[in-house]
Amino acid sequence: MRDRGAATLKGLIAAAIGVLVLVATMAAPAAAAPRYVAVKGAPAPGPKKYDKVWVEKRGPRDAEAVLVLIPGTGGGAGSVSPIARDLSRRVDGLQVWGFDRREQALEDTSGFESGDADDANDYYLGFNYDRVLGADVPFIAEWGFRTELRDLRKVIRKAAKRGRKVILGGHSRGASSAVAYAAWDFNGKGGFRSIDGLVLIDGGLGAFGPQGFSKAEAQARLAEIRAGDIFNDALGVGIPEIGYILSELAARYAVEQPQAAAALQSNPLIPPSLKPAFPVTNEGFIGFVFDKNTSPPGFASLRIRAGMLADAGNPRRWVDGENTPIQDFARAFAREPANAAEWYYPNRMILDTAAANSLRRTPAARLLDLEIKHAKRINVPLYAFQTDLTNGGVLAGAEKVVSDSRIKRSKLVDASETTSHLDPVLAPARTNRFTQTVTPFLKRIVER
Repeated sequence: MRDRGAATLKGLIAAAIGVLVLVATMAAPAAAAPRYVAVKGAPAPGPKKYDKVWVEKRGPRDAEAVLVLIPGTGGGAGSVSPIARDLSRRVDGLQVWGFDRREQALEDTSGFESGDADDANDYYLGFNYDRVLGADVPFIAEWGFRTELRDLRKVIRKAAKRGRKVILGGHSRGASSAVAYAAWDFNGKGGFRSIDGLVLIDGGLGAFGPQGFSKAEAQARLAEIRAGDIFNDALGVGIPEIGYILSELAARYAVEQPQAAAALQSNPLIPPSLKPAFPVTNEGFIGFVFDKNTSPPGFASLRIRAGMLADAGNPRRWVDGENTPIQDFARAFAREPANAAEWYYPNRMILDTAAANSLRRTPAARLLDLEIKHAKRINVPLYAFQTDLTNGGVLAGAEKVVSDSRIKRSKLVDASETTSHLDPVLAPARTNRFTQTVTPFLKRIVER
């Protein structure tokens, strides 16, 4: 028979523990929620209303250091939000800021505000949103590295307030921007002087495209851009923003109706190469489009390693099993504000990257007014992470930056056998080799 006295004593102890836990929970500071704020940008071609950018801040308000992360081609702050969250938790005293370029102001995201994928489908695929045509904004032909890096300088100065250290990083082409910033001349001073480290996530100058870009090539491409080819058309269907809208819409369906038949599988705007030959679920659809094993060749820069479609079923569901669970991908791309995409990505940014790849003031770089003057003087620690995208280009580019500069400490990680291009920014820490290997690098900078 149970002893009543003992039971009462145990009950009192349990209650006391419960009260202590409650008090401790109330007293402990809550994890800071992400904060999405505007930052005044630099003067640039076009109306002054566009002279602003945004950052999504994660981590403690009293941080000793800030890691600023620049998204890649067509990427928004939401594309780096998962690693921003994880790194701000794993590195004491670190805030992480996801950077949204000024082009985000062009997006009509109101169709996603209801939180209902079907409503958003009607709004966007019925073409009821406010479209931006290149002919309406010709000044964006001049929004290249000069505009981005001068805006970024405003962000870095804000991050450095109260004596905080600033580490500059980027994913994909955003890593190219990070290297360009370090080498850029700002009124006689190298950008590297205002940062304490570089983090290159599957990108960087020298990682993509030729390093011998000629002045004639630059002149021809610049003329095309100024004639109206303003925005990068990811799907090649003549509607530059639609690929990014479809990605967010597909992600919304995967989050809201994961096991329902894929709402977008039969949509005529989606190329046949992105459509499975059999019915799949909403989760299965985005898995098929973005997973390394099934995505088409042109989607190499958007791939993850997520798992596979089930062998049977009508519709077939998605089965997780590798680096990035499909719901992690879906939640990152379905979020507002600070979404994962930049709908109107300037072709001028792509041109400037190609001309800056050699990290020298070549004739092409001079033509485009690229102030790449301090590459040999960069002296901050550098970390670089490589996936399967560039066939060794990322680490080769990073090695060139290190050998041609005054960098004394570098950490180069080759994950090309196990990781695809979006895995390092989307995968959870337990399966993310980038998160695991960059953490000690960041801690050393924050703690020194």
